[in-house]
Amino acid sequence: MTNQPKWQHPGGKFREVGPEALSDAELLAILISTGTQNKPAEQIAEEIIQRFGSFKGMANQPLSKFLEMKGLGDVKAIRIAAAFEIARRIVNEVLKDHEET
Repeated sequence: MTNQPKWQHPGGKFREVGPEALSDAELLAILISTGTQNKPAEQIAEEIIQRFGSFKGMANQPLSKFLEMKGLGDVKAIRIAAAFEIARRIVNEVLKDHEET
C-alpha cells in the first residue's frame, strides 16, 4: 500500500505536486470546477478533449461549440473561453516582443 495522496479534485494535486504533474484533462477540470449530478468535472474535461483532440484543437472554437457539450453551461464555457483568450494574448505579447528584438 502506497502513501500517495488521493485528491478529491485536480486542484489539490496542482497545489501539492505542481501543474506539470497534471494531465490536460485535469487542468481543464480545474477550470470547469464542478461537474454535474451524473458526471464529475474530470469526466466532462476528458470528453471535451476527446471531441477537440487537444488544447490546440480547442483554442479557436467558438463559444457555441463548448455550449453544445453536456455538463457545460454558460459560466463554465465562458471560463474556458476566457482562459484560451488569456493564452492567446500571452502568445501575441511574446511574438510582439520577438519582433521588436
